[in-house]
Amino acid sequence: MTTVQIAYLAVIFIMVAGAAFAVMRALAPRPTKTRLDQIAAEGASPQEKVDSQWNKSVIDLAGPLAKLALPSEGWENSVLRTRFMHAGYHARSVPMVYFAAKTLLALALPGIFLLYAGIGRLELDTSVALAALLGLAASGYYLPNVILARLIALRQRELFESFPDAIDLMTVCIEAGLGLDAAMVRVGEEMRLRSRVLAGELHLVSLELRAGRTREQALRNLALRTGVEEIDALVSMLVQADRFGTSIATSLRVHSDTLRTTRRLRAEEAAAKIALKLLFPLIFFIFPSLLLVLMGPAFINIYRILLPTLAGQ
Repeated sequence: MTTVQIAYLAVIFIMVAGAAFAVMRALAPRPTKTRLDQIAAEGASPQEKVDSQWNKSVIDLAGPLAKLALPSEGWENSVLRTRFMHAGYHARSVPMVYFAAKTLLALALPGIFLLYAGIGRLELDTSVALAALLGLAASGYYLPNVILARLIALRQRELFESFPDAIDLMTVCIEAGLGLDAAMVRVGEEMRLRSRVLAGELHLVSLELRAGRTREQALRNLALRTGVEEIDALVSMLVQADRFGTSIATSLRVHSDTLRTTRRLRAEEAAAKIALKLLFPLIFFIFPSLLLVLMGPAFINIYRILLPTLAGQ
């Protein structure tokens, strides 16, 4: 047997054994833990029971795979935990799913390549095959990082685009006589149709205030969860206004004007980049097709008529 065939059989064995072990761990009875979960769920609502059961199932299935890529210690307080909050994921099962996906992709992509090479009977050099396996494993391991960064960028963009409208509504509520806490609750209810993400963040702020946190702590947590610079600047401005007793409505109006100007400048910048972004598709895809359609018949006529005439002379 060749080296590629031995590696192919080894990967198939590891994948089958890992799947069997994961199913065994998920279906194995645990009387003590099951009884404790039942006692803890007696006072919960039906939706909370469904969510708890879902999280438990996800952790049981993803746990064995996640342990292969999970850092040994300190990751709970690392930047990765903050990135999960920036992406809007607060569930306990999210880190397990993330690290399980890294392990699964790092093993699955090389396994698919070996399966394709074994079925297609590809003649590959050993160094080329090892380089391809290492490249696929690295790509699968870092693919969740790329997806997480993309989700964070989309969420932060939605927050930034919706935030000036929320500040305008907050200014109107405060000028109408509501306090800052009641204004944030009202804005969170009104912004639910415009942006569920921003409405959810404002709802979390109101829940923290009801739980007994100070306004400064709740606002600082809002800036930490979102990771948007404009929201961080607003939080600093509200904290300073509350500390020194300045007018919150005036501060909000000035800040909303600044955010609206920033949003317009970003839109103009994106519009100015369109011409440069269209240049490469025009050069490599549209212009060759256009030249082929326009000049193709002329080249055919030249080949059929002009070249034989010149050859005859």
